[in-house]
Amino acid sequence: MSNAEDSFTLEQRDRILASIKEAEQHTSGQIRLFVENKCSEDALDRAAFIFKNLKMHETKHRNGVLVYIALASHKFAIIGDAGIHSKAHKDFWHDIKAEMQAHFVKGDFVAGLTTGIHNVGEALKKHFPHKKDDTNELPDDIVFGEK
Repeated sequence: MSNAEDSFTLEQRDRILASIKEAEQHTSGQIRLFVENKCSEDALDRAAFIFKNLKMHETKHRNGVLVYIALASHKFAIIGDAGIHSKAHKDFWHDIKAEMQAHFVKGDFVAGLTTGIHNVGEALKKHFPHKKDDTNELPDDIVFGEK
């Protein structure tokens, strides 16, 4: 693989971006996706580092979620901010990760990501429902890493 960005067609990227926008319509939570090829450390540690670098901890309700995936390393993680962890049990992301992994094992990264993002949005909606005065605090984009 040359770089992570080349792993997705424009149509696939559009589908993923549409899933982020759709998921955020029902929650004040903020969802971002970070994709790179290689991860030489624990995926959760890497996701925490990226979460901080993307300043995702600076949202009003501390309810940002990062979906992290390292394609060639076959690693991924979901990490949420303090506001989510104050309201949810410690295995909050377990079922979402299991469903994503079922798609990843088949090589269908787009289905895994869009399903996971949808389910993250549904989970956030329970604890952080969308309100009239909510603003989109973080970009709805895919961030591609250098690795």
